[in-house]
Amino acid sequence: MVIRHWRSALLVSAAFVCAGPVSQALAQSAQTTPATSAQDENGTALQKIVVKGKRVVNAGDVANTPLATETSERTLEAKQVRSIEDLGRTIDPGVNFNRSTNTVNIRGLEGNRVATLVDGIPLTYFRDGARGTSGGTDSFDFFSLTAVDVVKGADSSRIGGGALGGALLLRTLEPADLIGEGKDWGGKVGSGYDSTDHSWFNGAAVAKKIENTSIMFLGSYKKGNERQNQGTVDTYGSTRTKANPADYDQYNMLFKLRQDTDSGHSFGFTAERFRFDKETDLKQGQSTLSTATYRPGQYSSGELNERTRVSLDYEYEAPSTDGLIDAAQASLYWQQQERMLSTDAFRYVSVPGLYQRRNSMDNSGFGFNGYIDSGFKTGEIDHVFTIGTSAFISQAGQYSAGVDSCPAAAPYVRPYTACSNLHTNQSDMPDVDSTDLSVFVQDRMDFGNSGFSLTPGLRFDWYDRDPQDTPAYTDSPLGPSMPRGSQDSAWSPKLLAEYEVNDDVTLFAQWSMAFRAPTTNELYLTYGGVGTYLSVGNPDLKPETSNGFDIGARFGDDDFGGSVSAFYNRYRNFIDTRALTTAEAMAIGYDPADYGNNISGYQNVARAQISGVELSAHKQFANGVNVRAGFAYTRGMNLITNKELNSVAPMKGTIGLGYAAEQWGVDVLFTAVAGVSDKSTATFKAPGYGIVDLTAWWEPEQMKGLRINAGVYNVFDRTYFDALNLKTTTVAAATKDYYSEPGRTFKISLTQRF
Repeated sequence: MVIRHWRSALLVSAAFVCAGPVSQALAQSAQTTPATSAQDENGTALQKIVVKGKRVVNAGDVANTPLATETSERTLEAKQVRSIEDLGRTIDPGVNFNRSTNTVNIRGLEGNRVATLVDGIPLTYFRDGARGTSGGTDSFDFFSLTAVDVVKGADSSRIGGGALGGALLLRTLEPADLIGEGKDWGGKVGSGYDSTDHSWFNGAAVAKKIENTSIMFLGSYKKGNERQNQGTVDTYGSTRTKANPADYDQYNMLFKLRQDTDSGHSFGFTAERFRFDKETDLKQGQSTLSTATYRPGQYSSGELNERTRVSLDYEYEAPSTDGLIDAAQASLYWQQQERMLSTDAFRYVSVPGLYQRRNSMDNSGFGFNGYIDSGFKTGEIDHVFTIGTSAFISQAGQYSAGVDSCPAAAPYVRPYTACSNLHTNQSDMPDVDSTDLSVFVQDRMDFGNSGFSLTPGLRFDWYDRDPQDTPAYTDSPLGPSMPRGSQDSAWSPKLLAEYEVNDDVTLFAQWSMAFRAPTTNELYLTYGGVGTYLSVGNPDLKPETSNGFDIGARFGDDDFGGSVSAFYNRYRNFIDTRALTTAEAMAIGYDPADYGNNISGYQNVARAQISGVELSAHKQFANGVNVRAGFAYTRGMNLITNKELNSVAPMKGTIGLGYAAEQWGVDVLFTAVAGVSDKSTATFKAPGYGIVDLTAWWEPEQMKGLRINAGVYNVFDRTYFDALNLKTTTVAAATKDYYSEPGRTFKISLTQRF
């Protein structure tokens, strides 16, 4: 079965490659002046290598690969992209977002297996399996971005640990993005409304340049409610199908100072602050019955997501091609992230009385990353040699603070029997000091005028996890002993081959390896209680590793073009939880009989493979009509159980038709998603669906710089379900609308540039 799917993918690739010369005849010839991408409002741009003379500029940029696509700020605004979900819905069908775990999903992997970087600085993904806290890589605001690059496939050699499925590379606005040519200041303001969650957003950014010094301020604010669904039953308890009421606030602030020089050097300072705060009234968990644990108005949850960073930034681009160094970038930064899930309630039956929890995870530290490009020539081969390094010294912590009516000590009798598993004001893992170091090299070799280039690369990563003796952990009811530290390293090689058939067609093939180090909670988090169950960390975990193969083609330009790629990845040492045997539990100091023979822990247990194909195409006609299409198919298998991976999103395809005049345009997009296979291990087999979105824009001639965007989404009010959000959810037929996606909604936004 796998061979048949892989063969089909290769046949599709071959068909598109053969179509390349045809596209050359139809498309306009590419310009020979340097460019970073071909970009319009119809979708993502195909990354192009930036050439200066005979040398590649910024070859060390992690997005400088044929496996990356770029979406510009203008396209993000035109498509009203306000979230990662919007990005996958309107632009790239291969990108998904799992709201149940607050993580981006690329090629069937998510969480710590997909890297997210803001200005080259990696974000931490938190997953507290004991208390339910998860997220962290969604700690940014799209209003602050100048571009989003999506890198598909396993490639740690340039991106670093965690890029098993790919990476989301986010670039924030620079003063130069706001200051137009011939001006010394510029700015933009934006405002909009989204009926999906009845949210309003407002943002403003302004930049000023004085000689070689530039400064920028940006601020944005968003306020909204619960995400709508198709439920209509507005009751308390398990029969409820309407979404639980919620309110949230989000703000983001960004400051940048840049000092340019006449010799190609640029120095900068960046400060950024993001905060998301949400409160939900959990009506579905409340009841008016006298036997209910939670009564109306007495049970709510909170969610807090914060990120702060300060960085010193450096860039260099050589003014000529005769120097030793062609380009360089570096960043020295401090970053702090926190994710908290809270509960505020009053219990009436089990453990009656006030019940509050503040379950948080945090990570903070200092880091550095940078690279240098150097071009030289050996015979007929032009080289761009890149060497770089990254380091992050940090401390991670987890803590549960709370108030309840549990007695001070056991034994616990009715109605306090649940207190044996309601431990709070403790850490379920020790604070962990971490050091992550890496060095990478690559050499892009262009073989004369043949159009063929070869880029071998190699990265070495080393990490050290050092748990600290904190009373909040060692004094917890489980009485754990201090776990040992964890150290390991990994080599991640890569080989990329590219062949430029002509100005409009490039073929590529890549083999790459990737790895992911175990997280602190996988290594050390231990949670449970005597007489209930126990989940234990494992300091002996090995890093996850992968081998990935990609083959594909990119062709065309703004008027007519597209891409096709097929991929195959094998993964080893997947970290997952499983039940421990009696011998394994006794070996780490726990008697299974004390925990109802229910002890589980993290283990390197799984081997998996994921393969698939991704296609995209667009055509712009002279009369203003444009068409575009995208397709993403991924198939994942657990090679231990021979079951399909439920983290793989169903097959998705999009087709769009639009018209653009000089000052206005309209667009209609049809999205089709396949149902979940019966072979999947997902608890809920979400059915397939098709939805239609209709959007329009207007730029009034009388008001220069003003743009108004509006759209109606799910025009026909279709009831459908997102499979990724429900892969482990038990959905009852009578109340399944509670888990449905929004029906017909609309967005409207206004952007004014100065």
